[in-house]
Amino acid sequence: MFNLKEILSVTLILFSVIDVIGAVPIIVDLRKKVGHIESEKATLVAGFIMISFLFLGERILNLFGVDVSSFAAAGALILFLLGLEMILGRNIFKHDDVDTSSASIVPIAFPIIAGAGTMTTLISLRSTYELANILVGVVVNLFFVYLVLKSSGWIERKLGKAGMDVLRRIFGIILIAIAVKLFKVNFL
Repeated sequence: MFNLKEILSVTLILFSVIDVIGAVPIIVDLRKKVGHIESEKATLVAGFIMISFLFLGERILNLFGVDVSSFAAAGALILFLLGLEMILGRNIFKHDDVDTSSASIVPIAFPIIAGAGTMTTLISLRSTYELANILVGVVVNLFFVYLVLKSSGWIERKLGKAGMDVLRRIFGIILIAIAVKLFKVNFL
């Protein structure tokens, strides 16, 4: 049932998509604006969104007459564009303004942690990996998210701007490779 190789793959894929390390500058800016981000609340809400979509996402797709392979192809395209955004340092997707009264939920839990890329990836992963292994990968990532949210200031000081930029670009390349793999698995 549990496959360590699958769990590791799912964990790394989700880690790259969520890109909580790359979101540290956004998290730090939010902390400066609102004073405090509730790490526990943000992690729990993001987990609820991710697990709900993991179980209900396919039914929602069926409601619209979309098969998982098509959604995986769309997800691969989104992941590819997110990877380009990370590598090139340009915004391809619109980033909305922040509402300081609910910063722990919006934008931290959604869409930074459990956004369109994460939800697309979860559906795409269902076409390739066992559900139990995906759930373990989600939980492991939620643990990392919680740690990063709690220690975002410390991470920023240790990595510096150059370190953060390098890490973001590395995860961008990984996302592009994942996008190509998802497309190959579902269409070639």
